[in-house]
Amino acid sequence: MKKLVFAALGAALLLGGAGPKAPRGWTPLLDKQLSQWQTYQSYRFQPGNAGQVPTDAQGRAVPPIGYDKNEANVFSVAMQGGEPVLRISGEIYGCVFTRQDFANYDLKLKVKWGAKKWPPRLNEPLDSGVLYNSQGPCGVDYWHSWMLGQEFQVSEYQKGNAMGDYWCIANSAADIMAARNATRDTLRYDPAAAPVAMGNGGPYFCQAAANYERPNGQWNELELISVNGQSVHLVNGHVVLAVRNSSATINGQRQPLTHGKIQLQSEAAEVFYKGIMIKPLDAMPAQYARYFGGR
Repeated sequence: MKKLVFAALGAALLLGGAGPKAPRGWTPLLDKQLSQWQTYQSYRFQPGNAGQVPTDAQGRAVPPIGYDKNEANVFSVAMQGGEPVLRISGEIYGCVFTRQDFANYDLKLKVKWGAKKWPPRLNEPLDSGVLYNSQGPCGVDYWHSWMLGQEFQVSEYQKGNAMGDYWCIANSAADIMAARNATRDTLRYDPAAAPVAMGNGGPYFCQAAANYERPNGQWNELELISVNGQSVHLVNGHVVLAVRNSSATINGQRQPLTHGKIQLQSEAAEVFYKGIMIKPLDAMPAQYARYFGGR
């Protein structure tokens, strides 16, 4: 059934302007109509509202912009070189997210930065992210913009941030082999270190093992392999982080978080995505088993 769903998805995309044919076994997820995605927008940033829902003059909570909205044309697709390219302006926090729920897959995509920044990140690194195993409603995170999920961070290499970093989103949790940085009070992925429980009141951020980002203006190739609660983050062909025991903390207990939608963040920076494609997997590929104690 899973393979039939992927095949049907691929056929629909080929009819909708998905660009060049994907390699055998892969299904493209991006077309010029964004037909396989929905949108969500939260709020235009207002100073002092970090972590808080904006309120009106009477102190009442302002509702978010909501689902399937596209104020300020934050999300747009243009055909470039015969293939669709998604632009996310970043002007309003939110996301595009897949209509389909995915489990056990290899996801590939390309990303490069634009030039625009927006409050509250005018003096911060350019930022976006690929959120996976995403479940439930949007807006449950600190910024009221995304679903519960795990983050494969897409960030400009500055201030300790890098592509492939890990963040807990909302009440997600995981185990990551990590050690404390000598010069910065954060965790960094180290496959030789002991596992650290992320989330559930503990650390919620772990840096990638190293920076492999290409210079601004060039396309970076990202790959996410996610199988049965284990995932590998790759940047330009390099493994930068591995996640074990993907889960969510519900009523104080960790429960498996092994499937869900894929979100691409709008987070105050202009960013472009293309070549988004996915392939179902039955197991973790052998070359990555060593990151989880296998051979």
